[in-house]
Amino acid sequence: MNKNEYIPFLSEIKEIKKHTDIEYTFTFDYDGPVRPGQFFEVSLPKYGEAPISVSGIGEGAIDFTIRKVGKVTGEVFEQYIGDRLFLRGPYGNGFDVSDFRGGELVIVAGGTGLSPVRGVIEHFYENPSETSGLTVISGFKSPQDVLFKEDLAKWPEQMQLIVTVDKAEGSCAYPEGLVTAYIPDLEVRDANTAKAIVVGPPMMMKFSVKALLDRGLKEENIWISQERKMCCGIGKCGHCKIGDSYVCLDGPVFNYTKGKELID
Repeated sequence: MNKNEYIPFLSEIKEIKKHTDIEYTFTFDYDGPVRPGQFFEVSLPKYGEAPISVSGIGEGAIDFTIRKVGKVTGEVFEQYIGDRLFLRGPYGNGFDVSDFRGGELVIVAGGTGLSPVRGVIEHFYENPSETSGLTVISGFKSPQDVLFKEDLAKWPEQMQLIVTVDKAEGSCAYPEGLVTAYIPDLEVRDANTAKAIVVGPPMMMKFSVKALLDRGLKEENIWISQERKMCCGIGKCGHCKIGDSYVCLDGPVFNYTKGKELID
């Protein structure tokens, strides 16, 4: 593994899991420090690179849940188990699970926003004694867009899980509605100390945070993740600069007291 964070290194694809026609999880060989919410630049010569959030952390491996939306990600989808791609990172500050130990935690995720918080959820699923209550609300556009179905099946063993879809079809197993509809009735014992993580599309985050604040949670106890603007990953291109902050360096995870100021 290269010690120079600017230099890409080769990593082998160990496993590929299909979620939807355009969303797969690729497990790469990796042995090094990494936190949920951080990201790597995934690259292929001649095609370029793309910033991808870590969606899982295992023994000697990391997961990237990738959506096929452009030239680079389209080429990644042409790779197979045993192929090697270039990675560089990890970048960003990520989520520190120690911020959420010992109290109540609410996680609200929209669509692929479940990917960067999956590591946090998995940590507390495996260590339930570290939290006094965990609620996860995860929303998707349709039943066909639901990610991590195996995880969603097991997580209720250790937490309250609500999975919803914007539009149900036929005999859908998931209730229809936006994630914000479930926040007012959350079972929170102490809103003054409860903490929350919100990740997803900008408008979803805006109204989810508002609903949490209306529920009584404090701004300083809410974290968000800004990911849509990152490019180089190392604060050189200026593409992700909002005000005096670089999303790739100061984020992508921000406490809401700072994140609320990141207005384009």
